[in-house]
Amino acid sequence: MADIVGIRFKKAGKVYYFDPAGIDLEVNDYVVVQTARGLELGRVVIAPTQVVANEVTEPLKPVVRKAEPEDIKKAQDFEDREGEALVECGKLIARLKLPMKLLGAEYNLDGSRLTFFFSASERVDFRELVRELNKRFKVRVELRQLGPRDEAKLVGGFGRCGRPLCCMNFLTEFSPVSIRMAKEQDLPLNPLKISGVCGRLLCCLTYESEQYHAMKAKLPKPGQRVTTPMGTANVVGGNPLKETVLVELDSQATVELPLSDITVEKKTPDKG
Repeated sequence: MADIVGIRFKKAGKVYYFDPAGIDLEVNDYVVVQTARGLELGRVVIAPTQVVANEVTEPLKPVVRKAEPEDIKKAQDFEDREGEALVECGKLIARLKLPMKLLGAEYNLDGSRLTFFFSASERVDFRELVRELNKRFKVRVELRQLGPRDEAKLVGGFGRCGRPLCCMNFLTEFSPVSIRMAKEQDLPLNPLKISGVCGRLLCCLTYESEQYHAMKAKLPKPGQRVTTPMGTANVVGGNPLKETVLVELDSQATVELPLSDITVEKKTPDKG
């Protein structure tokens, strides 16, 4: 068995697993851990537990310590300096005329590394920019390009529903979204109506996709002949959420009936 603890570095960020190293930790405790970016401050979101050793794919780094008030204050101080870093980096980008959009800046806990996040529609040669930033801030500088969805998650905003973006609020990972999901939910296939602020298909199309798929499987398909309390009819549509079927009777009247009132006529085999 192996001991693990789940730690998150941002509100809706991915959960990373570490070795609790025998430290008594509880959910919402702040801890200091060693990452590829150096020391960072994280919050416990999954209390220490044991898992089968072979479920751990690689050796886990140990938690360095439970965060002290000084650690939290230091993290806040560096966060306050990130705005200044953004302004300086923005000036350099303008001077070097680089085709990139600056999105954010982030120090690690000990201030030894400064990461800038940006988006760009094409490949950007930012080597000179990195040299200038290294000289300006006297720390190791890293530039990280983000895609449209990660940009929306970092910058934030509101969706067409009027609520804060799901990706910045609670989505820890992006699930694949396809146009088939919109078709299955009978949504208009106008890109303007089924795309988020990131320009990609709405993440919320995945939320009810399986439910729609299961419900639609219960409904007869358009064109099928069915028997109803009002006589035989052709199926012309249906509402999977209400579990109703829209049929056109032989009299050419169109009515909506509960699925329970519908019986699909069995095809009789052709006599050859």
